Amino acid sequence: MVVNIHEAKTQLSKLIAQVEAGEDVVIARAGVPVARLTRLEQEPRPRRVLGVLRGQIWVAPDFDDTSDELIALFDGDEPHDA
Repeated sequence: MVVNIHEAKTQLSKLIAQVEAGEDVVIARAGVPVARLTRLEQEPRPRRVLGVLRGQIWVAPDFDDTSDELIALFDGDEPHDA
């Protein structure tokens, strides 16, 4: 299918639906083809494997203990004296 630029701008959603259905769309300027809309084939995402680093890393039991002073600094507040 060949469409001119004006039609492509006004019918973009329709053209994309056609491309998703497998049709290529050629966009022309003054009858001269300048671009092609074609379906993008996505590569499947690699499957995530849980526990792949088991035994290779260690997290301290108190890793999320944060002082009020440090939290105040991140919030942009002045630290409070205890």
